Amino acid sequence: METEKVIRAKELTKKFGAFTAVDNISFEVAKGEIFGFLGANGAGKTTAMRMLCGLSLPTSGTASVAGFDVYKESEAIKKNIGYMSQKFSLYEDLTVTENISFYAGIYGLNDRQIKEKTSQLLAQLHLVGEEKSLVRSLPLGWKQKLAFSIAIVHDPAIVFLDEPTGGVDPIARREFWSMIYAASARGITIFVTTHYMDEAEYCDRVSIMVDGRIDALDSPMNLMKEFEVNSMDDVFLQLARNAQRIEG
Repeated sequence: METEKVIRAKELTKKFGAFTAVDNISFEVAKGEIFGFLGANGAGKTTAMRMLCGLSLPTSGTASVAGFDVYKESEAIKKNIGYMSQKFSLYEDLTVTENISFYAGIYGLNDRQIKEKTSQLLAQLHLVGEEKSLVRSLPLGWKQKLAFSIAIVHDPAIVFLDEPTGGVDPIARREFWSMIYAASARGITIFVTTHYMDEAEYCDRVSIMVDGRIDALDSPMNLMKEFEVNSMDDVFLQLARNAQRIEG
């Protein structure tokens, strides 16, 4: 039986005037898959992700996310995804529990569910006793894990992670990836951009964008075989050296 596809994009394109930011990309992502979305600055990753998150309308092509059309059902998409950026998307001036309650409410959880999820997350993250601590006082690794947990507090079909481990130490990054694997095992699809090529090797499949196009798409192992190299860093370098644009 075919694995359920939670992201489908066909010939997806985004133009800003004469500039083509995303150029005719096509791919699918399966339920529970960890999908790496890579590319140098200016390659078009962020623009593509914004279209998939329902934040920007495509110029042409088709796409659906969690079964919803990016043109007609952007609000439904937003309710069925989670999102975490490099800045973690937390409010530094709110406490740990206030952040959990705020985002859980935005994601549509009721008061009983918010109370249950808050207790669950505090225990899972070993933050019992830190409920009233301002987020700004937490170590960076704790902020990261809290932000990820909040991004999936509503059990979304997909969570979009936009360079979530930037600036975090290697130990905290490994712990974070353990959380990603656990979420994937529960059936949540992970769509992640990263500049760390060792993290690319943790993904089930990887796409690499160059100048708005997807120039490579396969498992890390298959890509390394195809390019006859020993690391994803070398795969990326071979493709990125052909890039024409440096920003955009």
